[in-house]
Amino acid sequence: MNKIPFLLVLLCLFVGCSKDSEGAEPTTYNYFYPTDEASITAAQIGNGTGTLDPKGIAIANEKLYVANGDVLEVFNAVTLAHIKTITEYKKGTTTIPMAAITSVAVDKGRIYIGSRESRLFVIDETTNAGISVLGNGQWWQTFVHVFGVVVRDGLVFVKEKETSIKVFETTQITESSEWNLKPIAKLNTLNGFDQIYSMDIDAGNLVVAGRDAKGYLYYNIDAIKANAAQSLTEPIKPVTVPFDAKPIAVSFTKDWAITSENVGSNNYLRLYTKPDFMNRIFTASVNASDILGQNPFGSIVGVAQLNDRLFLSDNTNKKIRVLKLNKSVIAEQR
Repeated sequence: MNKIPFLLVLLCLFVGCSKDSEGAEPTTYNYFYPTDEASITAAQIGNGTGTLDPKGIAIANEKLYVANGDVLEVFNAVTLAHIKTITEYKKGTTTIPMAAITSVAVDKGRIYIGSRESRLFVIDETTNAGISVLGNGQWWQTFVHVFGVVVRDGLVFVKEKETSIKVFETTQITESSEWNLKPIAKLNTLNGFDQIYSMDIDAGNLVVAGRDAKGYLYYNIDAIKANAAQSLTEPIKPVTVPFDAKPIAVSFTKDWAITSENVGSNNYLRLYTKPDFMNRIFTASVNASDILGQNPFGSIVGVAQLNDRLFLSDNTNKKIRVLKLNKSVIAEQR
């Protein structure tokens, strides 16, 4: 028996080569996956004998800022070379040593540096000269510690101890402003104590990785402005939905909501398309607890992206993991 015609029929069934499908365009799918590219460790800082205890991170103008213990480290985000270590706030004759740095944000030429010592330092992005300090280091004053900061569209959001986020306007913070500025609004994070918190802003919403609330917390910025005065006595609560993981970090880029999440003993890098994420649809396009079965992630307390590079602040392993986000296009013949 000649088996060739039979095999050809089987082949056509598998590849869809019927007359009806001739000339039909294949359906394409984009598949994204991370691979290891590099890492930043303490060995790359100064003479290499110090430590790296990475917490919050931020990228601006091709510079990577890393909250590291009592200092802020600055790296070239393209070459990964160490640029400098910022150890103090200096303005005129005033010098304040930095301590217990938890978080960092960069916006419109300013760097905002959160300290567990109940201060928010604001310095010039180019010269690193001091602009102002919010808080005087006493926890019963402006802040009860600072565990997170994000700045966008003229607003400064500062996460402090327990369930409080205080909101300021950037115009309140000037060369001559006092340390004891009053917030224009307050937000309630539902649960919390003294953990590092990650936040970011997109599409008119502040989104907080609510690690203790076990969900992402959404606050509409227009609603915050409209209810600012009332929120000083009754802080605004977020919109949230039940979630099966503990969010640890969140950062928005052009296409993605980049997150880190914890489930039991596993730590995940998850990327969601922004439209889905902002609509609270949590179907991850990237869902990885390691890289191709190796090098499992530790606790990722900060995330950022520059071009096709993902930067993960892996506090467990005391390094910044630098991954490449790869894209493959899969065509399926109809």
